Amino acid sequence: MSDNQQNNNTPEYEVEIPGREQLLELVTSNNKPVHFDEFIRHFGLDDERQAVGLKRRLRAMERDGQLIYSKANAYGLPERMDLIKGRVIGHKDGFGFCQTEDGGKDLFIPHHQMYSVLHGDKVLVKTSGKDSRGRTEGRIVRVTEPRDSNIVGRYFVEHGLGIVVPDDGRISQDILIPDADKNGARHGQLVVVEITRRPSRRTSPIGRVSEVLGEHMAPGMEIQVAIREHDIPTEWPTEVDEELKKYSEEVPAEAYEGRKDLRDLPLITIDGEDSRDFDDAVCCVQEEKGWRLWVAIADVSYYVRPETVLDKAATERGNSVYFPSNVIPMLPEKLSNGLCSLNPDVDRLCMVAEMELGPRGKLKSTRFYPAVMKSHARLTYNKVKKLLDGDEELQQQYQHVMDNVQELERLYNALSAARKRRSAIEFDTQETRFIFNAERKIESIEPVKRHVAHKIIEECMIMANVASAQLIESDKEIGALFRVHETPADERLNNFRSFLGELGLNLEGGDEPSPKDYAALLEQVKDRQDHELIETMLLRSMQQAVYQPENKGHFGLALKSYAHFTSPIRRYPDLILHRAIKAILRKKKGEEKGLVGAWAYSEKQLDELGVHTSMTERRADDATRQVDEWLKCEFMLDHVGMEFEGIISSVTNFGLFVRLSDYQIDGLVHISNLDNDYYHFDQQKGMLVGENSNSVFRLGDNVKVKVKDVNLDDRKIDLTLLEATSPGGKKRNMPAKGSGKGKRKGQPRGKGGQRKNANRGGKGRSKS
Repeated sequence: MSDNQQNNNTPEYEVEIPGREQLLELVTSNNKPVHFDEFIRHFGLDDERQAVGLKRRLRAMERDGQLIYSKANAYGLPERMDLIKGRVIGHKDGFGFCQTEDGGKDLFIPHHQMYSVLHGDKVLVKTSGKDSRGRTEGRIVRVTEPRDSNIVGRYFVEHGLGIVVPDDGRISQDILIPDADKNGARHGQLVVVEITRRPSRRTSPIGRVSEVLGEHMAPGMEIQVAIREHDIPTEWPTEVDEELKKYSEEVPAEAYEGRKDLRDLPLITIDGEDSRDFDDAVCCVQEEKGWRLWVAIADVSYYVRPETVLDKAATERGNSVYFPSNVIPMLPEKLSNGLCSLNPDVDRLCMVAEMELGPRGKLKSTRFYPAVMKSHARLTYNKVKKLLDGDEELQQQYQHVMDNVQELERLYNALSAARKRRSAIEFDTQETRFIFNAERKIESIEPVKRHVAHKIIEECMIMANVASAQLIESDKEIGALFRVHETPADERLNNFRSFLGELGLNLEGGDEPSPKDYAALLEQVKDRQDHELIETMLLRSMQQAVYQPENKGHFGLALKSYAHFTSPIRRYPDLILHRAIKAILRKKKGEEKGLVGAWAYSEKQLDELGVHTSMTERRADDATRQVDEWLKCEFMLDHVGMEFEGIISSVTNFGLFVRLSDYQIDGLVHISNLDNDYYHFDQQKGMLVGENSNSVFRLGDNVKVKVKDVNLDDRKIDLTLLEATSPGGKKRNMPAKGSGKGKRKGQPRGKGGQRKNANRGGKGRSKS
C-alpha cells in the first residue's frame, strides 16, 4: 500500500512517525508555514530513521496537494497560499482549462502554460488575472498527480524519428518514441504509449509503445481506441475465475432456503431482439380495485458478495458499456449471460417488488422479498406489439402468457395517464442504430422505433424504482444511492429561453419552471417539423442525473423519490440497492435465510460510491459517443459530394452545425464557406447575421447541404450550404464556393503546438 493511501502510523515505516492527520493539524494550527525542524521538535522525533520516514510522508502529501513546500523551505496549506486544486482539461487548439476540485468556474490556462502538462494531470494553480476575453486565467504552480492513463495515438516515422500523434485532440504535444521503444510499431499504426519522460517548457514528452493496436482502418478499431482512451477495464483478475468456480451452471441447492417460490407465476421477460442478458421479468393480474404487479429482478447480490475480488472488479467497472455490436460487461459472462440471466424454463434467483396499484395507477403498497422464479416466455418488444395487434399465429404460440401481456397493456394505459397527470417530461427523440455487413462495415443507419411494448416495460421498471426508493427513505439507518435529477441550472435555462425566443416559443414558470411547464412546451411543439431539435435543446438545458445518497428527487420524471433497482447485472448502484434492501429485510426479520448478500453501507462509502458510479456512467457515455461519431464519419466517407436535407442544430461563432435528416448525423458548415456576406455571431440570440444582407441563420432553419469532406481523424464532417429556409418559409439559395479538402489531423506539430503539414500516406479514419 502506498503512502498516499495511509493516514496513520502503519507498518510501512520501520519506526513510528506521525500520521497525515497529525501533520495537517500542526500546519493548520500555525499562523505560518512549518519548517521541517519544527515537525521534528514538535513530535519529538530523535531517531534518524524517523526523520527519513517523516520526509517521505511530507513529500507524499506534497504530491497529493495536501501541503505546499514553499521557497522559504517550509510546508503550508494550499488554500492559505491562494492555490487551487484542479485537473487539466486540454483543448485541441493548444490552450486549456483547470477544472477546479471545489466545483467552481474553470480557470483558463494559456498556451505557454500547457507545454509542461498533459490533459488529465492534477495540478495546483494560482489565479493570475483576466485574459483579453475576460476569463479568469490560471498559472500552473505544480503537477500534484500526473495522468495515470496511457495515451492512444498513431505512430509515424518522420526523417528517421518516431513520433506518436495522440488520438485525443486535448493532448497538444506529439510524443517522441526512441527506436528501441517502438515495440515493433509500423508507420501509420495505432498504438498505446506509456510516458517515460514528461514534457517541459522546452522539450516534448518521450514515451515507449506498450501495445500495438493495429492498422488505422481495421474493423472494430474504433472500440479498441475508445476503451483505452477512456480507461475502461476489460480484463478480469485471475482470482475472479477462482471465485466463480464454486458456482455450477445451475442454482445452488442451498440458495432456495428462505425464498418464496414463484415458479408457477407466469413471469415473462420482454427485451430487444439482440439482447443476451435478461435481468427483469414482469407479471400483472387484475384485482378488484386495480392490479397486482410483480417485478422480478435477477438476484445478483447472492453471487457477487461484498468485498470479494469479483465485487471489487464490478465496482471498478461501475456499469456495462454498450458499443454497437459489442459490450464490455460489468459482470463475467458466467453470471451476466448465465446464472443471473432470467432465461426461460430454468430456475433463477431473484429479488421481487410485489406492488398493489389502484385503478388510476397509484402505488398503494409494496412487498420486497427474495424468491426463486422460472420465466414462462422470452418475448421481444416486436413480438409483444404483434401480440397486442392481434397476430393470431403468435397469440396461439404464446397463449399461456396472453392474459399477462394483455393486463400489462391495461396497466400501462393507467400508468401512462398517471405520468401525464404528474407532468413527467416525455421525450420522443429519434435514436438510430448501425446495420453492419459481414466485414463489420456499415451498410445503413436505421431509426429505432419505440412502441407500446418498450413503454410497458419502462413504466413497470419506473414503478419498481419508485417503490425501492420509498423503502430506503423509510429506513433511517440503512442507506443506498438515489437516482437524482435536479432542477435546471440558471445559465442553461437562460440559454434555452433565448433559443425558444428565436422560434417564437416560451417556457412558462419564470426562474423555477416545473416539470409541468416543460411538459406543456413539449405538447405544444410535438407536431412541429423541428420538434426533435427542440427536444434536444431542452435536454441540454437540464442537469445530468447522478447517483448520490441524499434524495433530491427526479425532476425529469416528476418524482419525489427515485432509485435504480432493476438492472444489477449492468449497473453497480442497483446492486448496492439490492444489498441495502436485503439488510432492511434482515433487520425486520432478524434472520439471514434468503438474504445472503445483505450489506449496510456507511455514509462515507455511499458518498464515494455515488461519485464513482456517476463517473463510470459518464465514462461509458463518452466512450460510446466517440465510437458512434467515428462510425458515422466512416459511413459518410461514401457520401462525399452528395446532397441532403437537414436542419440547423447548433449555431456557433465559427459556423452552423446541420443535422442530416436521413441519418441523424451532424456536420459543420464553416463560417468561411458562407461567402456571400460577412457574418457575425449574435451570442445572445444564438444566430449568425449577415453584415450587408441581414440574412440570418438560426436554430431550426431547414437547409439543403452538400457533403464537402470527411475528416476522419477529427471526427468531423464538412458541409457546403446550398439552400436555407427560415421558419417563415423564405428560401435563400447560397452561391457555390470552391471546395478544397479540409486539413487532416495526424500531422506532427511545429512550434506553439501547431501541426506541420506532412504527407503520411495511407487512408485516414474518423475516431468516432
